[in-house]
Amino acid sequence: MQVNYLKRQAEFKALLEQQGYSAMLVLGHENIRYLSGFSGNAAYALITQNACVLITDYRYHQRAIAETTGFEVVCRDRDNETLGHCINKHLNPNSHVAFDASYVTVAIWQGVADELSGHTLTAVNGLIEKLRRVKDNWEVAQIKAAAAIADEALAQTLPYFKPGVTERDLALELEFRMQKLGSEGMSFATIMLFAERSALPHGNPSDQVLKQGDFVTLDFGAVVNGYRSDMTRSYIIGEASEKQTRIYNTVLDAQNAALEMVKPGVNCLDLNAMSNKVIAEAGFGEYAGKGLGHGLGLFLHEVPFINTLTDYNLEVGNVITIEPGIYIPGYGGVRLEDDIVVTESGFEVLTHAPKPFII
Repeated sequence: MQVNYLKRQAEFKALLEQQGYSAMLVLGHENIRYLSGFSGNAAYALITQNACVLITDYRYHQRAIAETTGFEVVCRDRDNETLGHCINKHLNPNSHVAFDASYVTVAIWQGVADELSGHTLTAVNGLIEKLRRVKDNWEVAQIKAAAAIADEALAQTLPYFKPGVTERDLALELEFRMQKLGSEGMSFATIMLFAERSALPHGNPSDQVLKQGDFVTLDFGAVVNGYRSDMTRSYIIGEASEKQTRIYNTVLDAQNAALEMVKPGVNCLDLNAMSNKVIAEAGFGEYAGKGLGHGLGLFLHEVPFINTLTDYNLEVGNVITIEPGIYIPGYGGVRLEDDIVVTESGFEVLTHAPKPFII
């Protein structure tokens, strides 16, 4: 199974023409990788109707030649040529150039824009992401492989979940095992939180020690060929109280209710509303997390988002997370998250780690 970069480039050129642009300067590394195959940084891509150019420097020149498909690779001498001058050489006069506004600092762009003053420059957001939101079979296979690494790493780490261990130690153990299993670093900084700290949706692991009766929430992921997995599990150590059990079961019910709805054509607003309804009816509405999930791929969080704002009907090939949560400050929280791909008949779950509440 190979990536058809030429097909991606052709689709993007058609989208540029449809939007009325003669060229686009691609500045986001993930967007460059999606179109070219280049996995490094310190690069800029210029897409026109007639050419695809990757501008880099001596550090990445040979690597870019080896990794890219359909691109002319230009090695810019940074000491003697500005980025704006290099870009300008590959543009037709009076071009209408779109640029990735989310991936460049004001300081860098001001210097580039001054040298491109003979062209019309338009800031755009989300143009390439429109193509990326539907994954092809190769992309799904990479996310599935990343999810499998995370599943196995958690299985190997669960025996270490014992009173006396710290959040930091468990997070490091889990990360070590993911990398031993083949992950390219971490999908994101691992979240490992105990007791009342589990009410922090995105907290950093600390030296807090695990005790009997503590909530544990861990959110983590692996990376394969740049594609990310993202999974959350919540546990209780020892015996759960009635309230703790009720919180956990509510979150599990909310996740299952949303999953039962997933199929092509279902609107993200409706998925989010279903999860919120289950949590509210159980009496935890004020503690519900904001948003049910997000797209997953080269970015950890990418379109489509599942929240109160995204009016988007799911398509075959969307890879998304379903992750309801309840977070009670000073008490604790529970989140359950799985990665799924939307299929013609519904969905396929990519994360398979079991969900026992009590360990």
